[in-house]
Amino acid sequence: MSAESAALSLEEPKSHRAIIWGGLLAGILDITSAFINGGLRGRSPMWVLQSVAGGLLGSDSFKGGLRTAALGAVLHFTIATVVCSVYYLTSRRFEILVRRAVLCGLLYGVAVYFFMYGIVLPLTFHRGFFSPLSAVITGLVIHMLCVGLPISHVVRRYSN
Repeated sequence: MSAESAALSLEEPKSHRAIIWGGLLAGILDITSAFINGGLRGRSPMWVLQSVAGGLLGSDSFKGGLRTAALGAVLHFTIATVVCSVYYLTSRRFEILVRRAVLCGLLYGVAVYFFMYGIVLPLTFHRGFFSPLSAVITGLVIHMLCVGLPISHVVRRYSN
């Protein structure tokens, strides 16, 4: 085994741990904030998860009970894991993402918010998501603190 392949085999478990733990932590924090935010508006956690599944199923997602809520949970955590994977892979090329984890994590949360609310959700639900201003501010803060920051810290933790 060459020194390079030995180094890669040592790196792989770290990358898997960073991506799994980062995606899981961001997913838990983000969905918890969605449950709280939805609850303040009279929505149940099942409704929140079904609305995530609505990206694939449309309004039928609200007729599927626990099945579509479970689909929403799987989709949510898949997205969180992909978002973490992007940060991790980018950090392999730009080490500032690890060195300045707090700043970069907060900025990454902003980028994820604008990607999700400016591109993904309008394409899936065919409407805008940048109003009212209070919802935008809330969404930005949630994505900064519950998505970007935990991902950057987990990636930094497994990058040392």
